Amino acid sequence: MRKRFFKILARLNKVLLPSFTRSGVNVMRLKPWQKLLFGYRYYVTIRSLD
Repeated sequence: MRKRFFKILARLNKVLLPSFTRSGVNVMRLKPWQKLLFGYRYYVTIRSLD
C-alpha cells in the first residue's frame, strides 16, 4: 500500500512539478525553496523505487 502511494505521488510530481536537472540548472545554485522541492521529489522517487 505504501509503495503504491509513493508511485502515484511520483507520477503526479512528474506531471505537476518542474524538473531542475532536465533543464540544466546547477543544483548547487538553487534557491532554498527550490532545494526543498528538489529534496521532496528525490524522497518520493526513492520511496517509490524501494
